[in-house]
Amino acid sequence: MEELRKYIQQNRNVFDTEEPSDGHMERFAQKLGQTHTNRSRFSFGYLLKVAAITLLIVLSGLWVYEHTPYSESTVKLTSLSDISPEYQEVEQYYVRTVNNKYNEIRQFDFQDKTQQQMLLNELEAMDSIYDELRQDLQGNPGDERVINAMIQHYQTKVKVMNQIINQLQNVKNVKSENIHNHENTKTI
Repeated sequence: MEELRKYIQQNRNVFDTEEPSDGHMERFAQKLGQTHTNRSRFSFGYLLKVAAITLLIVLSGLWVYEHTPYSESTVKLTSLSDISPEYQEVEQYYVRTVNNKYNEIRQFDFQDKTQQQMLLNELEAMDSIYDELRQDLQGNPGDERVINAMIQHYQTKVKVMNQIINQLQNVKNVKSENIHNHENTKTI
C-alpha cells in the first residue's frame, strides 16, 4: 500500500494531464440523479418498515401495561393520607372526631336497643358514599374535586352526628325533667 502511494505521488504530473471525455459530467450527473431516485424509494420503504415496527412495539407495550396486574410498588391512592401529609392530618382529625361521636352515641341510654342499632347502621351506611369517593380517588389520583368531596363527606357526617347527639341530649334532658317534676308532685 505504501509503495502504491509513493508511485502515485512520484508520477502525479502524469495522472493530471488527461481530461475526461466530452459529456462525462452530464452522464455523471444523470447517474447521480438515478441513484438519488433509487435511494429515495429505498428510504421511503425503509421508513415505512421502521414506522410499522415502532407502531407494533408501542401497541405491544400498551397491551402489556393494561393487562398486567399492578405491582405492589404501584401507589394506590385510597385515602386522603396517601396524597400528602396535610391531607393526612385532616383525615386523622375527622376520623378521630367521627370515632368520638360514635362513642358518645353508644354511651346514651337507649330504652330500645334496636333504635340505637338502627341509628348506628344508618351512620355506617353513610360510609358507602365515602367508599365510592375512595374508588374515584383511585381512578383520578390528585383530583381536587374528589378530595374536596371526601373532606365535605367527613364534615357532613360530623354535622349529622352532632345533630343526633344534640337531639339525644334534649330527649335525655326532657326525660330527667319529667322524672324530676313527677317526683316533686309526689312529695307535695
